[in-house]
Amino acid sequence: MNPAQALRDIAFHLERAGEPTYRVRAFRQAAAVVDKQDPEALAVRARAGTLTALRGIGKATAGVIEDVLAGREPAYHAKLTEPELPDGGPLRSALRGDCHTHSDWSDGGSSIGEMAAAGRALGHEWMVLTDHSPRLTVANGLSAERLLRQMDVVAEANEVLAPFRLLHGIEVDILDDGALDQREDLLARLDFVVASVHSKLRMPAKEMTPRMLAAVAHPRVRVLGHCTGRLRSRRPESEFDAEAVFAACREHGVAVEINSRPERLDPPMRLLRLATDLGCDFAIDSDAHAPGQLDWQVYGCERAQRAGIGPDRVINTRTADALLDDA
Repeated sequence: MNPAQALRDIAFHLERAGEPTYRVRAFRQAAAVVDKQDPEALAVRARAGTLTALRGIGKATAGVIEDVLAGREPAYHAKLTEPELPDGGPLRSALRGDCHTHSDWSDGGSSIGEMAAAGRALGHEWMVLTDHSPRLTVANGLSAERLLRQMDVVAEANEVLAPFRLLHGIEVDILDDGALDQREDLLARLDFVVASVHSKLRMPAKEMTPRMLAAVAHPRVRVLGHCTGRLRSRRPESEFDAEAVFAACREHGVAVEINSRPERLDPPMRLLRLATDLGCDFAIDSDAHAPGQLDWQVYGCERAQRAGIGPDRVINTRTADALLDDA
């Protein structure tokens, strides 16, 4: 393993452990710096102890580089701890892609290319990039102009990564009246739309229910994202008429997302079973904000199997062409 690979490997494991984005970014940025250095000059700096003079190399990342160049296992590895993931069973093996991922264009920690390459390395055939929409300023949501520029970046990534396909989507905020937070002409140009509530999560059910029903009825919406908005132990579930919303999802061909982020695991099992009984389809998504989080899908797979959901009801098991044909 070379120093850049070692730094990225550590970043990957930090991501899987849910470590803060700034810490992960430090290792990925250091790897990018190493990529640009002459290997012999890098080795000279390592021997002289001057790696931290390079902008983007700190004490911890310099230690990893020095260990690798000296032929040692990086000492930083001893600091890495991460939860043991479930294996996801046969449902994980049936997944072909992921419908909900983020890059550093919004609130993710890695580039579009890095996210797509990591998805391919996991064995995915396709992945949907769904950065946030403009109103979510805290997550650096994409204006119409930035979304247009991102289309070119996605096209370039597909040229490099083919036959893997990066589908261009958006996680669009559901506004207070149920409208979607992006221009209609741009939504029409995207491959995929995930619609999620991110604001006024404590809205009374009598207002939240029609808000969600309006979004689900929008012809461009393919997935209802993290429907209760809960953060386990930190934020309670939003209140809405779940039977009405899930019935509308079934009627309009909108998949209910099984959000696999460990702090979300949304919807909770009682609602997941309700959606199953009502005949909904599902999207098992990582909601990854970094490459190391992409294989969090196994959490969603485990929960889907507990609810009795088979591969035929999970849209991630479809080919990219079939996914797009169903739009």
